[in-house]
Amino acid sequence: MLQEEITNKRVGIIGGGQLGKMMILEAKKMDFEVIILDPSSDCPASSIADQQIVAQFDDQQAIKQLADQSDVVTYEFEHINVEILKRLEKQGYQTYPTPTSLEVIQDKYQQKKKLFTADLPVPEFKKVSTVKEIKEVADQFGYPVMLKSCTGGYDGKGNALINEEAEVESAYQELGEGQQPLMAEQFIPFTKEISVIICRDTAGKRVVYPIAENEHQNSILIETKVPAQITEEVKKEAIELARQVIDVFAGVGIFCIEMFTTENGEVLINEIAPRPHNSGHYSIEGGITSQFEQHIRAITGLPLGPTTLLRPIVMRNLLGGKQEGQAVVDGIEDALQVPETKVHIYGKQESYYERKMGHLTVMADDVEQAAERASKAESLIQIRGSN
Repeated sequence: MLQEEITNKRVGIIGGGQLGKMMILEAKKMDFEVIILDPSSDCPASSIADQQIVAQFDDQQAIKQLADQSDVVTYEFEHINVEILKRLEKQGYQTYPTPTSLEVIQDKYQQKKKLFTADLPVPEFKKVSTVKEIKEVADQFGYPVMLKSCTGGYDGKGNALINEEAEVESAYQELGEGQQPLMAEQFIPFTKEISVIICRDTAGKRVVYPIAENEHQNSILIETKVPAQITEEVKKEAIELARQVIDVFAGVGIFCIEMFTTENGEVLINEIAPRPHNSGHYSIEGGITSQFEQHIRAITGLPLGPTTLLRPIVMRNLLGGKQEGQAVVDGIEDALQVPETKVHIYGKQESYYERKMGHLTVMADDVEQAAERASKAESLIQIRGSN
């Protein structure tokens, strides 16, 4: 009877983008009913959801409707109305990760403050609101310095690297001239960017995925290699930090903790995402239990699955080209001739420059061979807009 109760659960997802779509693909394998809320009627997840509520993400009545029709609610991105989720939680509705953890994480300053208070290693940071304050903090930290919007940033939007004092004014203007809360952060001359995907269930049990090594361009993730080429000491430190982070936030579901490593072996926490993450996409083909299946298991009360890496694997994002318009994808047939290549196209209707339109993964006997294959396969696919 217990098993029947669990597998009959209805899952509500706020957001119908690619992360929501990939959650649904795993949820349907276990026969869950899935309802999504998204303002776009043709969002990527719309084609496979059992039901869609077409509404804005700050529509409190629509979010209440989603909760009423679901046994558990989750979300695929952080920038949503946390106050309605907190009210619903008080009324007995289940939302995971919890609204309390989301409230802190969706504000980068509060997120860093909580980590710092918990004595976890983070770059130096300070809240700023004027050009004068930015210059004062930059003099304190030293150039270069990162200027960040505290809320709303993603894929490089909301970040500005300031290399010298002459760039302060333009960075300030770029990020809204103080209309949104800002923070300045010490720039870390990192040797590697890594991320740890970790999952925690409602009872507090945790499982950790193999560490990913990431490459960004313009603050957009381009490539993920697994396993990361790091020392055993750095690996142990990163895993321990991830475990501490998810406990600090009492997280339920998948969390991604992005980190920097330095030349002296130091590991610093950069940012946290309380959801499946781009750098964990490799787990669909490369892991026994994908991050999406794991997330669904955790929030619905099912046992967590093993996180064993099957083979070395590389993930490459497929970004939109400079020509904007109705999305057209060329070259999949050629790319699939590259050994052990899998291609995922998200189904976004519009393509624009550097928009995440899909990804591919390639497995091989070692990471170097997988990277070579992934680079070749990615070069064969072109995503453009058609007028």
